[in-house]
Amino acid sequence: MVQRYDQIVKKTMNPENFNQESEFFEKVVQVNRVSKKTQGGDKRSLSVLAVVGDKKGRVGVGLGKAGDVQSAVRKATGYARRHLVTIPLYENRTIPHSITVKRGAARVMLRPAPAGTGIIAGGAVRVVVEAAGISDVVSKILGTSNQASNVYATMAALGKLKMIGERMGGKKTEEKSETAKAKKEKQES
Repeated sequence: MVQRYDQIVKKTMNPENFNQESEFFEKVVQVNRVSKKTQGGDKRSLSVLAVVGDKKGRVGVGLGKAGDVQSAVRKATGYARRHLVTIPLYENRTIPHSITVKRGAARVMLRPAPAGTGIIAGGAVRVVVEAAGISDVVSKILGTSNQASNVYATMAALGKLKMIGERMGGKKTEEKSETAKAKKEKQES
């Protein structure tokens, strides 16, 4: 069935489609005005850094560039949604262990916190941690004050997190203890 162009436009431009609640938390971290020198003069555009997360342990970051803010935000959030990273959450509220990551000039330290502490973090780190669904964490930005660098450093830190029981071989501590019990039983009999 061939649809006419105006029918497609009506479906895509329907205001009901725009007001749908998204399952993702979206936050614009930074809007930069950038320009490029061309033969005809300056070509101005906007660069947007956005963070997207489901508040259940998945978070992504995207950079979008366009002539207007709305298009740049749409590009940035679209990229972030396509590149989500899953983060291990300890007790569904905090990170499993402390971590410090250096990425470029940015150094970010993240530490787990007891229940009820809340998010103690500065601007860029706070946005990423909230989007990931972490509710108790303490952090410190040790390097640059550049928000984009700090967002990417935080994403690198969260990406390196592992649950305490995981090893490089992929076995968990529970599996190791079960094999140890089986060996002891074998030796006893």
